Amino acid sequence: MASSSNPVSMDMDPPVVSIAVEHGPPESRLVQLGVRSWPKWGCPTGKFPVKFDARQTCYLVKGKVRAHIKGSSECVEFGAGDLVVFPKGLSCTWDVVAAVDKYYKFDSS
Repeated sequence: MASSSNPVSMDMDPPVVSIAVEHGPPESRLVQLGVRSWPKWGCPTGKFPVKFDARQTCYLVKGKVRAHIKGSSECVEFGAGDLVVFPKGLSCTWDVVAAVDKYYKFDSS
């Protein structure tokens, strides 16, 4: 009689990745992170797919986005004044409802 204390299922769901949003971080936190020395990027309204090959942290100066995470029913909203972290490997569709202007940085790891 064979037994296994740790059976492995071949149909396991992939790990869930999510977007972390910090609404209205204090200026001291932005200074600590060096946000205003990061590159800037902007985009108009519209919908487009995004895949993050590296972890990205960004701070939205203006705009509003609804991010629909691929393979999930989760929709994450963020906008002006939010500090947002996108994990490496995340795929989502951005629904930009108000034009975006943001500071961003990619982790080097």
